[in-house]
Parts: sequence; structure tokens; C-alpha cells
Amino acid sequence: MRKRDHNVLTNAASLLVCGLLAGVVVAAAAFPAVAMSGLAAKAGAETFGALPTELTVARAPQISYLLAADGKTPLATMYDENRRDVKLADISPNMVKAIIAAEDHDFYKHNGVDINGVARAFVNNQSQGAGQQGASTLTMQYVRLAIAYSATHPADVVAATEDTSARKLREMRLALQVDKEFSKDEILTRYLNLASFGNGAYGIYAASQVYFAKPPSKLTIEEAALLAGMVKAPTTNDPTTEGGYPKALERRDYVIDNMVKTKAITQQEADTAKAVPLKVQDKRTPNGCVAANLNSWGFFCDYFYRWWMQQETFGSTTYDRERRLKSGGYTVVTSIDVKAQSAADKAVRKAKSENSKEAAMVAVVEPGSGRVRALAVNRQFKLDDPKKPTNKLSSNPAKSRKGIRGNYPATVNPLLTGGDGITGYQAGSTFKIFTIVAALEKGIPLSYSINAPAMFKSEYIIDSSSDAACPGTHFYCPTNSGKKAAGPQNMWTAFGQSINTYFVPLQQQVGAENVVKAAKRMGINFRAQEDLDLEKGAHQWGAFTLGVSQTTPLDLANAYATLAADGTFCEPIPVQEIRDPEGNKLDVANPRCEKRFSTDVARAAVDAARCPVGDKSSSSRCSGSTAGNVRGDVGYPVAGKSGTTDSEKTAALVAMTKQYSVAGIMADPDWPQTNVKMKHKEDDGINPPVWQTLRDAMKGKKAIPFEPPGQKISEGDQRSIPDVKCVSVDQARNRLKGASFEPVVSSTKIASPCKAGEAAGTSPEGRTIKGGVVTILVSNGGGAAPPGTPPTGQPGGRPGGRPGG
Repeated sequence: MRKRDHNVLTNAASLLVCGLLAGVVVAAAAFPAVAMSGLAAKAGAETFGALPTELTVARAPQISYLLAADGKTPLATMYDENRRDVKLADISPNMVKAIIAAEDHDFYKHNGVDINGVARAFVNNQSQGAGQQGASTLTMQYVRLAIAYSATHPADVVAATEDTSARKLREMRLALQVDKEFSKDEILTRYLNLASFGNGAYGIYAASQVYFAKPPSKLTIEEAALLAGMVKAPTTNDPTTEGGYPKALERRDYVIDNMVKTKAITQQEADTAKAVPLKVQDKRTPNGCVAANLNSWGFFCDYFYRWWMQQETFGSTTYDRERRLKSGGYTVVTSIDVKAQSAADKAVRKAKSENSKEAAMVAVVEPGSGRVRALAVNRQFKLDDPKKPTNKLSSNPAKSRKGIRGNYPATVNPLLTGGDGITGYQAGSTFKIFTIVAALEKGIPLSYSINAPAMFKSEYIIDSSSDAACPGTHFYCPTNSGKKAAGPQNMWTAFGQSINTYFVPLQQQVGAENVVKAAKRMGINFRAQEDLDLEKGAHQWGAFTLGVSQTTPLDLANAYATLAADGTFCEPIPVQEIRDPEGNKLDVANPRCEKRFSTDVARAAVDAARCPVGDKSSSSRCSGSTAGNVRGDVGYPVAGKSGTTDSEKTAALVAMTKQYSVAGIMADPDWPQTNVKMKHKEDDGINPPVWQTLRDAMKGKKAIPFEPPGQKISEGDQRSIPDVKCVSVDQARNRLKGASFEPVVSSTKIASPCKAGEAAGTSPEGRTIKGGVVTILVSNGGGAAPPGTPPTGQPGGRPGGRPGG
């Protein structure tokens, strides 16, 4: 606020004259016959002097802009009123000249109230048959707008705009004070930023964008004259309507003529400007996520909106937070990576059309910051019009029979992030990573071996009528794909081949409750009531390691990102930077991270997770893979895991580098019990959208290798395996047990110099982890096997594992 010097005598004279005129105005309104009496003038002067002189000025609502991570690409705009305050230096001089010519020729001469104008208006308005004439200066108009925008009650807004003498007197008194406190340029700037220009445009910045798609600094004479001519009656003089167009043109030319009278432009400039055809854009500024720059970005925009509404920084209530977003004038640089988002959008729509009941969903998170780089699904982000619905009938037969429509192709449900009834989807064997992490934290190394049978009888109690129960019991008995025995496995091989009968006993050993806790610490949230109930008795949640609880693509991507960030969990966040109207950065946009797992545990888990996606562990201990093409197709070091549920009702895949964690889930959000089998590797499965997104997002980026885990957490406490050659199988079993190993007898006999039925050796031989599985090889009595030949049907001789893959 800058005060200007005023002549004391001039100010005093203004107050006196205004007071006298005020008395006349009031008296004329109430008692026309005595309007000019001395009594009226005296009363008016006293009343005028008693009027308030302090003007409370609140910031008018400002539009908030959402940008992509590059800080340039528009994402969306949100506002209650489309307004963006600008400085006078950013407004064309043509606009300044035009508004003065249209509203207040003597703006730079009077002290906020035009005494001559008041007198002229009074005399004119008392004349019989004369048109009503106003005397409001730009300063008085600014006062009126400021009072209205600072009002805290609807009645105050009415009082600020009602056509009464009291209102005019208050404006005059405050205008004199404002003129003393602000420079003329400041008053003019404030007025231009407050004024309404119709079509949802408030302030000169919005008006120049809506009508001419340009910044106010670029306005020409004829454009400025049009806008200046609209402030009196924006609806009547609306150039975008058939009835308003000729009136707007007439008003524009009137302003141009007045610019000549005020010597703002020459007659030649006026003639040239009036000859320009009136052309306007009629382009209202988009508002909200349904009007995002690209429709497919609406899901990310909606995630940002939901995140904002949870931040107490922006208010104690959701109402306060929404008002701050839509009127606070923030510039938000979101975390959306244009390249990653484009890749994800392209990939999910290539796999499944918008009209498909299956939702192909992909989320991308940046390890180490939690910034969400992309959210994509093969849907339109919009509400289906109930009057003219285009959505298909629900895939749920019960709903379909009732004529209830589904959420495809259009929906605004948070399919990828959860909330508003979206509790998530089963992600299958991707959850086995949580068992690995819990085991590693318990000191169980990657090389820990378990003999994985075709069916494992667990200690978990379930309903005896369940298909998953051991026959005739109430114990949970998981099997493998194809119900085949997998034999001795370690974490590398079991994760690579997704062996259920390895992970259920491993979970049982470390405690299912610890596996559930690890999942939550990595970023998994339970939203479904069934999962919340099971969590309370997590020690008996036997199938948790197989991914039977519900999750979202975002949670899953972030959980794996915790491992890629060496055990640092970061809360998912959709922003990089938030600035208020003054340009101040807000801390609420900073990453929120904390160390939740040791670096060695995280690196060991990632080492195992390289196996399922076709990469090699640091010690090349992988054997088999469920998504083996990913490493070759992405072209960077990768880790991850695929997952499938019973009857293939959902399919999932996670693939990550050090820079991006990408999780995809394919499911039917409308009917989880779908009879459609979700696919993986096929072109219309979930795998291609995941690895294609990761591949395209990584283009041009530096390859960052995964750091290998330490020797101890990989190999554990290695012990020498006793020599059992040519002793009975029972003796061999006892020797191995005595040395703290778990003996398993091979069902296949091999050639050996030992007698038939005796132990021919072990696999592995030499050394392996304490407590690990050691297979007793049985001789067929057929003599020595050729040197260097692995025993038939048995794993090779690597300590504690199978051949590298």
C-alpha cells in the first residue's frame, strides 16, 4: 500500500463539498421538496463525517493451475471464479486507456470522488424526462467491489450493491480514503483484477484469455475497448451471444470514440480500430478434473484432488480445503511425468478397449520420493449422462437384470487408487515378496531351502468345507500350479517359479502376522472390511502370502518402490511443488519418507525379485521365471513379480528399475466374481501394459544397477554337509539331522558304486545353509556315473539351490 501526497486544503474542500452534496442526495431521496434546504445540507455533512473510513479488502477468489512435472504442460484448472491477479506492468496500456475512457475520464484528476460529476448527475436526475446519469468513479466502483468480496454474510453483499443513497454515501466516503492510501495505478490495477467481464471471466487476465486467448499485455486498442465496454453490463453486452453481439460492437466503438476525447489515441487510430471486425473466442476456461487437458489424465487429476482434500495444511475441514484449492490462486506442479503417462495410456488402451468390462490399470511410482508419475486405465474419465446413458449394462448379472449400468466406458471412480467404495483387487503372488522381507528380517537368508511338496499341510485352520482344506481336515493345504511337487527350493528359485508350497511354510515359520506387518510397512493399505477383520487375527491368515487380500495398483507399485529405494518408504504424493499467489513454496509438497527396512534386507528382496522377470540375481541363483521376457524387452536391470488368483479372476504384474516402479492389475471392478479369465502374457493381458510402460518411460535414462545384498543375508550360516556315501538311507538321514539339516530322500535312483538302496551322496554337496534342505541321493547299484554328470532328476551341485537361470 502506497500513500500519495494530497493538498490538505483540497482534501478538506472535497470532504466539505461531498458532505453538502451528500445531504442533498439523502434529502432528495427522502424529501424532494426540501432537498436544497440548509437543514438537509447540515444534516448531510454531519452524517457523511460519521461514515466509516476503513475499507477491509479481502483477496478475491483466484484460479489454481495444475501443471505436469515439467512445470509447463497444463494439466487442469480449478476455480470458483476464473480470476488471476496481474500487475499493471502485465496489462496493455491500451486497456488502461480504454477503461478510463469508458468509466472515468477524470480518474487521474479527482480525489476518488468526482465532485463535478456528482453535481451534474444530481441536476440531470432531477430533470423531468432526462435519462438517469451516474457519478461513480473507478475508485468508487472499486470500493463497491471490494466491499462485496470482503463480505462475510450474504446480506453484506446485497448492501454493497443495492441502489440506495446510503450505499452511495458510503462509497464516496471510502473512495476519498482509498484515494489517499493508494496510488492511482494501484487503484486501477485492483479494479481491473476484480471486475467481472462475463462468461465466467473475472478480472482482466481471465477476460483476455476467455475472449481473445492471449495475455492482457497483448491486448490491442479494439480488444481493450471491447472489454472496457463490457464491465457496465457483461450479460447485455456479451459478444458471444446473438443478441449481445451488436450491443458489444456498439459499446466498443463508443469506448474507442471516448479514447479520442481523452486524447488516449488519435482519430486515425480510432478509425483503424473500429474497422477491425469483432471476433471473440467464446472459450470458457475448463474447470475441474472432468475438463483436464487430456481426458485420460482425469484419473491422475482426481487422485490429486483427493490427496489435497486430506491435507490439513489447507484447512481443518474438507469445505475449507476445497475453497482453498478453488479460490487460493495456487500454482501446482504435479508429479505426472508426461512421457510415462503417455506410455501408460497407450499401453492400457492397446491391451483393452474402453468398452471392455476388464479394466487394465497401471500405476507408476518413483522410488525414493513416492511421487506418482502416471495413473492409466482403459476408461473415460467422465460421468455417464443419466438422461442419455452410454455406459454398458453392468457385468454383474444381478445388476444387469435390473437394468443397472456398469462403470465402462465412462467412470470417475478411483479405480487405481482406492476410495469411494473401491477397495481394490487381489494381486496374487506379487504378495510373496512380503513373506521374503519378513523372513529376511528374521535372519532367514535367501538361500534358505525348503522341500516344496505337491500339497503342503499347514497349521492354519480354515473351514473344512473349503476346497483349500486338506481332505477330511480343517487345515489349509495349498498346492502349486498343476499341483506338482517342486522339490527343494530357496527364495530365489521359489520366487522365480512362484512356488506356493514354499511360501506358505515360510510364512508359517516367520509368522503370518509379521508378513502382514511387512506389507503394511511397505505401503499396502487394507480397505475391505473382510481384510480388516482378517488382519485382527493375522497369525491364522494362511493364504495372505498368496495375495488373497485386496490392493490397488498404486499401493502395489509403491510397496515395491520401497525396496527399490533400499528400504525407504515414501508416502505416495501427486505433487512436486506448490506455490501460493505470492510465489512462496509450500512444504506440503515435499516428499514424506522414512527408513522402514534395513538396506541389506531391501537389497536382498530385490535380488530375489530379479528372478521372476528374467533378470539375474547378483549370484546368478535364479531358476525359472513367470514373466521372463521383461528384462529383455525393457532393456534395463529389472525386478518384479507376476500374480494370478484362483480361476484367474485377476492378473497382476510389477516391474521396476531404480527409477520407476510400475504395477498393473487387470480385473473387473464391477463384478469381482467375474467369469472372464484375466490374461498375462497375451497382447490383451496385463503384462504388456506394464513392461511397455516401463520400457517407454525409461527411454534415454541411465541404467542404474541394483546393488547386491551382503553375503550373510544371501547365504546365511553355511555349514559343511556330512559324507553319507554308501551308508543306509536311515544312517544318512540321522547324520544330516545331527548336523542341523533337513534331509529329504530322492524318489529317483542314480548310478553309483554304492549298493542298491544305499545313499549315493547328497544334493547339494559340500556346504549349505544351516537348517537347509539336503536331498539324499539313492544308488541303483549300477556302478559309477560318468564324471561331471548331475544325478538324474536331481538339482545340480550349487550350495543350497538349483542351477542358475
